Amino acid sequence: MNDQERLEKYVSIVPSVNQKHFQRQRFNVFFHYGTNTFTAKEWGDGKADPQIFNPTEQDTDQWLRAVKEAGAYGVILTCKHHDGFCLWPTKTTDYSVASSPYKDGKGDVVKEVSDSCRKYGIKFGIYLSPWDRNHEAYGTEGYNDVYCGQLEELLTGYGEIFCVWLDGACGSYMDGKPKQVYDWDRYFATIRRLAPNACISNCGPDVRWVGNEGGFARESEWNVVPKFAFDIQSIEATSQQSDDGDFAKKEADIISPDLGSREFLKDFNSFIWYPAEVDVSIRPGWFYHKSQDKAVRSLKNLLKIYYNSVGGNSTLLLNVPPDRRGLLHENDVKRLKELGKHIQESDAQLLKVKAISAPVAEEGFDIEGVLEYSYDESTFDPINYYTPKEERGSYEIELVLDQPAKINRLQLVENVAFSQRIENFEIYAFVKGKYKKVYDGTTVGYCRIATFKAVTTDKVKVVLTSVRKKPYIEFIGVYADNGVLIKDTLRQKFVKWLHHVNYIAYIKRENKKNKKGDGQ
Repeated sequence: MNDQERLEKYVSIVPSVNQKHFQRQRFNVFFHYGTNTFTAKEWGDGKADPQIFNPTEQDTDQWLRAVKEAGAYGVILTCKHHDGFCLWPTKTTDYSVASSPYKDGKGDVVKEVSDSCRKYGIKFGIYLSPWDRNHEAYGTEGYNDVYCGQLEELLTGYGEIFCVWLDGACGSYMDGKPKQVYDWDRYFATIRRLAPNACISNCGPDVRWVGNEGGFARESEWNVVPKFAFDIQSIEATSQQSDDGDFAKKEADIISPDLGSREFLKDFNSFIWYPAEVDVSIRPGWFYHKSQDKAVRSLKNLLKIYYNSVGGNSTLLLNVPPDRRGLLHENDVKRLKELGKHIQESDAQLLKVKAISAPVAEEGFDIEGVLEYSYDESTFDPINYYTPKEERGSYEIELVLDQPAKINRLQLVENVAFSQRIENFEIYAFVKGKYKKVYDGTTVGYCRIATFKAVTTDKVKVVLTSVRKKPYIEFIGVYADNGVLIKDTLRQKFVKWLHHVNYIAYIKRENKKNKKGDGQ
């Protein structure tokens, strides 16, 4: 393909309806909960007595009230983690809540959470680990029947499921069992048949893991990536391989810091739409540990993660683990409330624009349409958007505010129904009679929140300096100063670089190990 043909190919890659829906959600909440909550382990070995699971004050309504206050769209519950303990009374194993003292063996945590979700208007999703350290069939072909049976129970017994979150961990060697060959195609087919509107995330075709569990998002996050990026074995190899609390600090990128620039894509010929999700815990661990009650992330840290993920063309999945009482700890609840308050108040700081100008629009797609964020609830495509009539080297859009204001951020949203096109852009503010550059940016996609040092102005200019073909813009919003400035320090840049170096070293070790054995 020549350069022009390549550009045509890139912009022909667009999201499915499920993907468009998922990417509009901003962020969701993860609940890691199970026997590990009571053993203080991150990874259970499948040998813990079910009698240990006995929350005395469980109140899933309390969980969901906190999620609602945080402004999250949905929740994902670890219905079964690697230890194999099921939080619902499954027919596939006795290792479940049915064998615990919780509600005299008649409890169903999955039902309680899904019911609370409906009560508070929050979507419900499931995490179901393929790795099962308890089930006797694990390590045999028969286990795939067991796993699909569990999927069927969860996808048919608990109402609508918005997301199925899969985990690639496979540590059968730790229990002296043969390596389990996961039948991913069968898993995906089962999910598509029973929950056609659900996104399959992490080890799945709809949403990819960003590549670390430390809350780091790429500076330039592309949705259009080479087809090889959806590589189950690669995902499996770089998933957490041990019960190691430092995993999030050591592993960074699942593939590369750059997944979609023209320079990177030139060596590939097949591409897919594959957006990133940033999963991170509000505490150092994923399950509850009393010793971490005072180690809950600060609001400042959560905002950095939020603006870099949600504001950087990724979705955020924030883990908040219930404690041994069956409640979210007071410190976690407080932080969620603070986060939700900040998001709500910041969204309300959108400033009025009295005039906007741009290159001549294609008929029916005038620039004025970008001042309102609205979309069709069935297709998830925007109701209004702008696209210029002609292709050109750069595009300049000027916004005149209703009155002078102190601003510190601007939000851009592309109409991804026409793919992801903006490669570089600049933001200028009119100060003391001339335009002053306040921001340099790269990718936009479904959302870019550009934060910069606060400046008082009455005019803002956005210059798209590099675009694939021509842009399709859904929304531009200028916001009053909320005191947030998200910018990496030299130390933080060094840490990200070090993460990538550690990742490369890790892959080399894995490749060396694979040559000697079976890759486990």
